[in-house]
Amino acid sequence: MALAFDEFGRPFILLRQQEEKSRLRGLDAQKANVSAGKAVARILRTSLGPKGMDKMLQSPDGDVTITNDGATILEQMDVDNQIAKLMVELSRSQDYEIGDGTTGVVVMAGSLLEQAEKLLERGIHPIRIAEGYEMASRIAVEHLERIAQKFEFGLNDLEPLVQTCMTTLNSKMVNRCKRRLAEIAVKAVLAVADLERKDVNLDLIKVEGKVGGRLEDTELIYGITVDKDMSHPQMPKRIENAKIAILTCPFEPPKPKTKHKVDIDTVEKFQTLRQQEQKYFDDMVQKCKDVGATLVICQWGFDDEANHLLMHRNLPAVRWVGGVELELIAIATGGRIVPRFQELTPEKLGKAGLVREKSFGTTQDRMLYIEHCANSRAVTIFIRGGNKMMIEETKRSIHDALCVARNLIRNNSIVYGGGAAEIACSIAVDAAADRYPGVEQYAIRAFADALDAIPMALAENSGLQPIETLSAVKNQQIRENNPNCGIDCNDVGTNDMREQNVFETLIGKQQQILLATQVVKMILKIDDVISPSEY
Repeated sequence: MALAFDEFGRPFILLRQQEEKSRLRGLDAQKANVSAGKAVARILRTSLGPKGMDKMLQSPDGDVTITNDGATILEQMDVDNQIAKLMVELSRSQDYEIGDGTTGVVVMAGSLLEQAEKLLERGIHPIRIAEGYEMASRIAVEHLERIAQKFEFGLNDLEPLVQTCMTTLNSKMVNRCKRRLAEIAVKAVLAVADLERKDVNLDLIKVEGKVGGRLEDTELIYGITVDKDMSHPQMPKRIENAKIAILTCPFEPPKPKTKHKVDIDTVEKFQTLRQQEQKYFDDMVQKCKDVGATLVICQWGFDDEANHLLMHRNLPAVRWVGGVELELIAIATGGRIVPRFQELTPEKLGKAGLVREKSFGTTQDRMLYIEHCANSRAVTIFIRGGNKMMIEETKRSIHDALCVARNLIRNNSIVYGGGAAEIACSIAVDAAADRYPGVEQYAIRAFADALDAIPMALAENSGLQPIETLSAVKNQQIRENNPNCGIDCNDVGTNDMREQNVFETLIGKQQQILLATQVVKMILKIDDVISPSEY
């Protein structure tokens, strides 16, 4: 883009290859951006809450995903518009930071844009709107702090954690056995949590799935599962008090790395070579037995002759185990990964109380369970389900539940769900608007209206009369001064979310409001869009 002047000193703008570009400026640009953001939010609006609908997405290579997790829907959607891409990034950052509330954050940003559009039409400057939104978001976040409640839980009293995870699983496809899955998620997080440092490493929780069985067969294993079986069918299927050698070196006679050839011209020479190789491998097996290993887990493979020898020497082995799984096995059993065979010593062996092979159904599918480990800080959640899509969706739901449990361990404050927190913030922001003179007051009021979008969407998705329900709940909150009243989506008969046990984490809610406000401010500040036109 270049600025030039004609002979009378009038400026005009030159665009390189301007016939190939389109340009939107001023109010048109803002309106186009706002409508792009609203379009994305409209897609996700119907999948909010316990009665939300699911979306079915088909990828270019024919894979089908059925989900109502906001981040997943937007990840899989092919979005061209740059502003719509900002909304995708928004839900992704909520997913990375909090793990839950990815749909709500986009719906909220969409309704903030919708309110901003009305103010722009009245001729209010976009910067003024952005500043008003910023003030309002601060008021809302502070109000959340005030209405939040501390949540006491201990290793023996898990019920509060389970209740909060159940709120998360309520809106997922797996809500028919949410209690069981919530308990599994909480136990898994507490097994790997460091409660002194209030830190949880979710990498230590492995989520595995296998088609077949029912969702109710999902189990938590205090150990590791590996999708492999023993290398020889006659090796023992159950080893108690196993001592495990974890090898990343090839478990076979060495191959010459040079280009030299070995000429064999007589049978005797061949026999000698073969005996040499066999003796070499015999020594390797003997070395493992001398160190005291009762199971070898190897990253590489070994040939049938080696397999036969291992079988004879009563040394069970597993081959072709992936690197990530090896690391998890090493963490769980307290063993060390041995990269060179000569370095194998008794201290480097991992210990496990029980290693067993389990077969599923009528198929020849077998998996190896390594349980009762020396260091039970690594656990596996093993999901069963009727089809692949169900298992994938359950994995995503479990991930959300794990993140919620982690957030509660980090910061044990909660607010009430079901739109109760949003309605309370909306009332607080509306009341605070009177204290601000100037144009920002309009923006602060608009922010309060925008906060109502989430309870409104919840009511709409549950088949209730949205405006009537929302005004009734709002009225009740003001009348009773009770910030726990929300939308009764499940028709329990009470609006009090404390009785319904619908909780959300405080940091999750605050993050939603702050992220949505940031993105909307950014979109409002764009007043000129130069884009290459499509051929």
